[in-house]
Amino acid sequence: MKITAALVAASGEDFILSDALLDDPRPDEILVEIKAVGVCHTDIYAQHGGFPGFKPPAVLGHEGAGIVVATGDAVSKVTVGDRVALTFRHCGACRKCKSGHPAYCTTMPNLNYAGSRPDGTQSISVESVAVSSSFFGQSSFATHALTYETNVVRLDGCTDFSLAAPMGCGFQTGVGAVLNSFCCKAESALLVVGGGAVGLSAVIAAKYVGCETIMVVEPVAARRDLAMELGATLAIDPLAEHDWVKIARKKRPEGLDFVLDTTGRADALESAMQALGPQGVLGCVGIPQGGPPPGDIKAMVVYGQSIQGIIEGDSLPDVLIPQMIALCASGQLPLDRLITTYPFSQINQAVADQAAGLCVKAVLTLD
Repeated sequence: MKITAALVAASGEDFILSDALLDDPRPDEILVEIKAVGVCHTDIYAQHGGFPGFKPPAVLGHEGAGIVVATGDAVSKVTVGDRVALTFRHCGACRKCKSGHPAYCTTMPNLNYAGSRPDGTQSISVESVAVSSSFFGQSSFATHALTYETNVVRLDGCTDFSLAAPMGCGFQTGVGAVLNSFCCKAESALLVVGGGAVGLSAVIAAKYVGCETIMVVEPVAARRDLAMELGATLAIDPLAEHDWVKIARKKRPEGLDFVLDTTGRADALESAMQALGPQGVLGCVGIPQGGPPPGDIKAMVVYGQSIQGIIEGDSLPDVLIPQMIALCASGQLPLDRLITTYPFSQINQAVADQAAGLCVKAVLTLD
C-alpha cells in the first residue's frame, strides 16, 4: 500500500517525508495506522549510523501508537480496530523471553536492528528501491507500519495516543529501570545523570515508590526545574558544579544506592562510580562510545558495587505499559508533563528542539 514515511537518505542527513510502498501483512504481521510516534535518542543514534546493519536509506521510528487496520491469518492477539502501542520486538520463545526478561531476548539484535525481517526481506520500498526497515519490528516514522504480536500492547479507548507512544521505549526504560532493574524501595537513594525523557521518567517513578533521595545531574535549567517539580530532592548543574560527586556525597555521605546514567559519557560514568555507596549499582542506559568500563575493580570488590546494563527497563511491555497508563490516569505517574507534540511534518524541528533541550520528549502526531 502507499504510505508516507520519514526517510533517512544518507547517514546523518535530515529526515525527508517521502512517498513509499509498504508490503501487505504476511500471516504473522499486523498493519497499524500510526497516530503518534515518539522521537527517541535511539532513532537519532541510528540516523547517524550507530547500527552498522541498519544502513540508509532507512525508515526509523520505534515508539508508535495507532489503530490496527489489518492482520495476517496467524495473528490472534489483536483484531482490526484495536488501539495499540508499539514496543520492541522479541521472539517470545527463548529462555529469556519465557523467564520474563524479553528485553534480553537472544534474537534481540536480529529482530530489532538488522534493517530487515529475519529472512532478510525489507517491507518498505521508495521509488522501487527496498530500504532498511522493520526498526524494532515496526519502523513507525510513517503513516502506517507493519509489526508483530510481541510488539503490540492493546490500549483502552480512553488512552491518548500521544501519551501511549513514548511508553513503548523511553518511558518504559526510565520507569522500568527504577521499578524492575533497581527495584528501588522507599529508603533508596537514586541519582539520575541526564534529565531527558528516560532520566525524568525515572525521577517520576522514584517519586512514586517514595525514594528518600532523588538527585538529578542535568545542564539545562528548565529540565532541572522540572525535575524538582516532579519529585527530585536535588538538581545539580554539571556545568557550574564540575565536582557534582562532592555535592552528592555531602547530601548522602554514605554514598548512593543507585545511579542511572542516560548519557553514555565516559566522564559521567567515572563520576557515577565515585558517587556509589556500598553495594551500590550503576545502571547504564546511555550507549557508551567505547573505552574500558568505569571504576576501579578493587573498590568494586571491596564495596560490593556493580555495573548493570539496562535495556527497555527489563520490562514485560504487556504488564508495564498498562500499569504506567493506569498510574498516569490516577495522577501518580505524571509522564504527560514530559511530552511536547509536533505534527509529523515537523519531524526535523522536533529532533532539533529535543537535542537543544527545548522539550523533553517530542511526540509526532499524524492525522
